[in-house]
Amino acid sequence: MCVLIGVNQLGFGAIVPVLPLYAQAFGVTASAVGMAVAIYGLARFLIAMPIGRLSDMLGRRTALALGGLLSTTGNLWCAWAADFPEFVAARFIAGAGAGAVITTGHVVLADITRPEWRGRAIGIYQGTFIFSVGIGPFPGGWLANNWGLEAPFVACGLASLLAGAIAWFAVGETRDMAGNGKAAGQGPAPDFLQQLRLVVSNRAFLLVSWVGFVNAFSRTGGLFTIVPLLGVSRLGLGPDEIGFGIALGSVLGLLAAWPAGMVADRFGRKNVIVPATAISGGAMLLFALAPSYFWFASACALWSVATSVGGAAPAAYAADNAPPGMNAAAMSSYRMLGDAGYVLGPVLLGFAVDAGGDRMALYLASGLLVAAALAFAGFARESHRL
Repeated sequence: MCVLIGVNQLGFGAIVPVLPLYAQAFGVTASAVGMAVAIYGLARFLIAMPIGRLSDMLGRRTALALGGLLSTTGNLWCAWAADFPEFVAARFIAGAGAGAVITTGHVVLADITRPEWRGRAIGIYQGTFIFSVGIGPFPGGWLANNWGLEAPFVACGLASLLAGAIAWFAVGETRDMAGNGKAAGQGPAPDFLQQLRLVVSNRAFLLVSWVGFVNAFSRTGGLFTIVPLLGVSRLGLGPDEIGFGIALGSVLGLLAAWPAGMVADRFGRKNVIVPATAISGGAMLLFALAPSYFWFASACALWSVATSVGGAAPAAYAADNAPPGMNAAAMSSYRMLGDAGYVLGPVLLGFAVDAGGDRMALYLASGLLVAAALAFAGFARESHRL
């Protein structure tokens, strides 16, 4: 699963520094650029529940492979889109594929892990995820500089095709395993809608989903949409410099993933989620105030470390709160609620840029992250501690 998600997200990361510039090349406003990012998240949001159901019916491996094929189709279409509406449609297909891979990946992790080492396992997986997204902008920026803005989309499509092949030929089926690594319960399981109602009635689950929502809101609206534009307009950076800055921070994020998972297992998920979310807010603030490339790269490093440290613990917390045998319902709900931030972040922060400037939008993202950290600190209960 780490190899699969690493390959898949390396391709996704390659388009991060060029996506806003590619969309802007169609002659659209900042809010329309945000729409090009948001439509990807909308597809992820809409597919989360169906793919969770499909992974229960046909198996995790089938759902992962289908996601790889959809993502390949969408990204190659992005590279050859003739106008902005066609580009947006292609982004929707690519987002559906990415949503299938990411959601099913979390279901598989919930299937194969136990609470006492779940934080470390998801930490390694999440570290691979963030490292690949973070390192991808470096080759993506290089491809864009040498072969044009459409080249990273072709690379992403090929990476998605490889990820689909890994899913089909290398990933074992985990559908018959429950959240604790045991066989599912003996009695008849509730239907999928009943499972969903049971999952979302859990206050702790809703709180961690809110943290996931705000992180996605800030990541896609801030880091993926506004930060590249700010780097170009205020600091005069090129795609390769932006990509290198984001990639540089990802190395530190990868190094922090295992220790963060170990801390989450030993001392509790909450003790990791709260500070990591608050530090992510600080990184957004530093992006807004960065006066030079050094401070821009410093903000990239702070963001990557914070999201790597804080990425595993929320997913582990959500899996801890999944009722036995309901991993697909729980993790697809967690991903869907988080992906709602993927949809709203680029659009709302894009409007904030149009209304008050790029710095004002990043101030908003920073404030939301700090507020989410305080809410989780005040109202969430600890789900696991050795």
